[in-house]
Amino acid sequence: MKTFYHLLANTLVASVTNFTIWFAITFYVYLQTRSVFATAIIAGIYAAFTAATGIWFGSLVDHYRKRNVMLGSSIVSLIFYVASFILYATQPAATFKDPTNPILWIFILLVMFGVLVGNLRMIAMPTVVTLLIEPDKRDRANGLVGTASGISFLITSVISGFLVAAGGMYYALILAMIVMYACIVHLALIKVEEKQIVHADGHQKVDLKGTYKLVRGVPGLFWLILFTTFNNFLGGVFMALMDAYGLSLVSVQVWGLLWGFLSTGFIVGGLVIAKVGLGKNPVRALLLANLVIWTVSCLFTVRESIILTTIGMYIYMVVFPYIEASEATILQKVVPFERQGRVFGFAQSLEQLATPVTAFLIGPIAQFIAIPWMTTGGGADLIGSWFGTGADRGMALVFTLTGVIGLIATLAALRSKPYKRLSQRYLESGDTNVPQHQTAV
Repeated sequence: MKTFYHLLANTLVASVTNFTIWFAITFYVYLQTRSVFATAIIAGIYAAFTAATGIWFGSLVDHYRKRNVMLGSSIVSLIFYVASFILYATQPAATFKDPTNPILWIFILLVMFGVLVGNLRMIAMPTVVTLLIEPDKRDRANGLVGTASGISFLITSVISGFLVAAGGMYYALILAMIVMYACIVHLALIKVEEKQIVHADGHQKVDLKGTYKLVRGVPGLFWLILFTTFNNFLGGVFMALMDAYGLSLVSVQVWGLLWGFLSTGFIVGGLVIAKVGLGKNPVRALLLANLVIWTVSCLFTVRESIILTTIGMYIYMVVFPYIEASEATILQKVVPFERQGRVFGFAQSLEQLATPVTAFLIGPIAQFIAIPWMTTGGGADLIGSWFGTGADRGMALVFTLTGVIGLIATLAALRSKPYKRLSQRYLESGDTNVPQHQTAV
């Protein structure tokens, strides 16, 4: 447990760094360009690279020691942050105000790659839980991982807004370089007992065919990943529009502070899971959590109110850790340890595949269809008297419709045969993934 806590704390600090940069670049680009289209493209590019690298990252997690993978992730992130800082410091301020300037997008990509490499940690951490934690305590450990994510969001959202307000990306990148270096030093001192490297499938680094076959071999597992993929398709709307919507209601400083408060919901949800677990059936817990989230999504933008938005998003943040912890707990039990990195990576790739499509589509749809429709178009005449009119109401309408679709999909999933099959498989299967019985691949 001591080793797990060290790795969790190190991951927390690294996540704070990466999320700070991610929030900062999104805030910065929107405030410099005032383009919803630009922020949607950023979200889409990030999600596309996340989907493209998930399987490869999972293979790295399986084929190398977990600590070394996490260490390499931090080193590469640091390199990208240094490169982006040099570019930022040597270009005139006007360069970053034009959304069509290629230098701006080179800068965005450098920053984004630094954040992207941090996803290696997100794939490695669930396998670390399997490696170090007893089977009957893994759901609680996954809750602690969720709590760490909440803490990182809290710290990130508070400081990123102020950093951007104080000096654009300058202070954010300086902080990232210093903290990431400290993470590397600390991680180098941590020892994780992984007794040997066992290549169950030879030295093949990426085994997409074998991973797909394994996933299809577990009744209902592929359905679970597809369901999460569909939810991420809808979640791309939030990724593309949430910051723009929030910044249309309050200042960047207030929005950053507000996300700090909202992040306590993530912490609360994770701590509750760490205390009481997920119950006997994490599959059911996952779907019920989705039911709550999409109900909230239908309602939190019905009125132009930062208070209503805050209440809705807080409920969202409290419940979301149940989804992540449930999926991780299911995979940790039904997937052999030597392939968990690849399955987690496969799930990440497939689940993220829909998000860039949504993000790329939603930006133009919101900018050129929904916003005009609710400002001077037919929507303003049809529902504007009670829903409100203007750019922010156009974005609000997109959120509400997204929630309705998600709610219908979740209700259908609760009545489906794949849900029943996966629940039965989880409840009936034994757990062979016992700490130290298997080792890193």
